[in-house]
Amino acid sequence: MTLGGDVPLADALKQSLRALEAFSGPTVLLDAQTRVLALGAQATSLLKGRLKPGQRLLEAFEADPAETLRTALKSHEELCLTFREHAGPGAPRALRLRATDLMEGPRGVGWAVHLSLPPAEPEAAEELFHGLWTQDPHMRRLFRTIERAARTEASVLVRGESGTGKELTAHALHALSSRAKGPFRAINCAALSPSLLESELFGHVRGAFTGAVRDSPGHFRLAGGGTLFLDEVAELPLELQAKLLRALETHSVIPVGGREPISVDVRIVAATHRALRREVEQGRFRADLMYRLRVVPLFLPSLRERPGDILPLARRFLKDLNARGGRQVLRFSAQAQRQLQEYPWPGNVRELRNVMEYAHVMGEGPVLSEAELPPEFNEQAHPAPRASESAQRSTAPVGVEDIHRALSQTQGNRARAAALLGISRITLWRRLRQASEGAER
Repeated sequence: MTLGGDVPLADALKQSLRALEAFSGPTVLLDAQTRVLALGAQATSLLKGRLKPGQRLLEAFEADPAETLRTALKSHEELCLTFREHAGPGAPRALRLRATDLMEGPRGVGWAVHLSLPPAEPEAAEELFHGLWTQDPHMRRLFRTIERAARTEASVLVRGESGTGKELTAHALHALSSRAKGPFRAINCAALSPSLLESELFGHVRGAFTGAVRDSPGHFRLAGGGTLFLDEVAELPLELQAKLLRALETHSVIPVGGREPISVDVRIVAATHRALRREVEQGRFRADLMYRLRVVPLFLPSLRERPGDILPLARRFLKDLNARGGRQVLRFSAQAQRQLQEYPWPGNVRELRNVMEYAHVMGEGPVLSEAELPPEFNEQAHPAPRASESAQRSTAPVGVEDIHRALSQTQGNRARAAALLGISRITLWRRLRQASEGAER
């Protein structure tokens, strides 16, 4: 049997489960009778053989009314179940279950059940929540606030620095809401000119401006029945703020070039890295619009405010990179760990992911050293020398013998040898190549 005529069904299920587990952690697919259709690799490892395809979900757990399970699945409420028997050292005794619907057109055909460990010790627990991972207790409390906010129709304002997960939070609010089956639309308010942004938000009619050769519905109408995410909402020009406020108050939009309002049914989630109250004080943002958007404010902490998450997150990113093949990084050097923990992380979790990818590509061997981190880390650890020191270095250039000596000291690791000599890896490679070409001539 194949899916779409090309991909075998088993392969398609594996691909889907890999994607689901990357986003939501260990996942089991159930049919409408709560029988197991398939288990992801993470779920298989976590369950340790206690649940297999064809079994009903409750067969692995202590007696619990089937109706309670079905109600929890349908309402997407979290449920904690205890296993019938312990599977030995290291195996969990209980799991938390959270479900999302599997749809075939308008019809529900089962559930994707996401598994996680219940926190035995609050300070040690970890959680993967709709793509956001943490073991920080404040962050986990934020997850519970997101769950409560998702059950309402209230507008939510997400505040956080770049890279803290504002769009993931918006996706979580949508996925956990009664609008989950509707569309999720996102628009960056800082990325477009005011005239184009108005058209993108509210739509336009044919002939409204040069190039408007047909009607366009706009994001408000395209998100009908679902959620509209307004990223960087503080960047909206004042004129558009007035039109956005009107749309929120009247639940309708007037397309550019149109005359009649069109009803819309959409929930708004907005995000910004700025303090809207300060923007109001400076006259750059309307107070009435702020109150409309900020019914439920959510504040995402920066990575430097959750220092206990830095190294665990870095290891998780490296595990994903190792899975792609090639270099297999098993641990950090002590100095690399220190630099990662002391770095201010202006780009937060997104920057940490990029730094791990850079180091994974640039280095060699199973140990990720401080020399493999991007230049700004080594600049932080070794401040730029004074002018007199630079002049002394410039009069004594690094020679090939120096490079060979450094390579010997670092067991052939070029990144570490370059750091030891105070030159870049590219410079080290170039001088070795020049010496080799000279020897050939």
